[in-house]
Amino acid sequence: MRISLAFISCLMLAAPLRAETVLSYDVNGSSSWYPYFIPETTKDPGILAELVPQIFALTPVRLDAKHYPPKRTNQALATGGLDFDVVSPSWFEGGDLGDAFVQSQPIFAIKEHVVVLAGNQEQWMDINTIRGQEIGTVRGYLYHDDSEYTRIDFKSERELIIALQKGRIQAAIAGDLTALYWAKELEVPIALAAVHSDGVLVIRMRKEHQALLGQINDAISQLRSQGVIDALLAKYTSGQSVASRLSK
Repeated sequence: MRISLAFISCLMLAAPLRAETVLSYDVNGSSSWYPYFIPETTKDPGILAELVPQIFALTPVRLDAKHYPPKRTNQALATGGLDFDVVSPSWFEGGDLGDAFVQSQPIFAIKEHVVVLAGNQEQWMDINTIRGQEIGTVRGYLYHDDSEYTRIDFKSERELIIALQKGRIQAAIAGDLTALYWAKELEVPIALAAVHSDGVLVIRMRKEHQALLGQINDAISQLRSQGVIDALLAKYTSGQSVASRLSK
């Protein structure tokens, strides 16, 4: 979560006899979900913090930013208090987002690994190794298989890396880009072991708003074809093109 991005919908009058759709959204994830959300800066706030407003600028929807912790975001989305977020189906058991939701086309790829201290990766290269173990996770985040191990929750990915360094946990689950960033910042030698999830980010929207989905998909396609998504990924990761990331 990871996040999470999430939205509350309401109708406001933009002019007599004409209604405007306003979607409130939350780009938080955890406080350390680099490079997707970077709370310390307004100049370079992160990939999703920049991209989501650009997607909706191409639709008739107006956005209103909110700031919630991941657990509260998930609860509000489930009860209908929030309208949509940005997630990966790979975070859900069987890739199932639930009957209450529809999803957009893929935005870009995202991958999670089992993260360990450098030198320990060989014993964690089989994903089945995490079964029955205490595994570091982020409080409020979604994991498709967390019934198979004991979650040891921390408040952010940054705290996961610190916990590894201090020996509080032997392994954690985190996005590859996020884990590598915090390992570099904190000067903690880590290794990426087994892949835990490998998928794409999508907009997960409550089904009552599915009439907006076509416009959202068109906006994502337009930004991809114009190279905007590609440029944002390169800006924050110096990574591969959107096309090649989505093909993996």
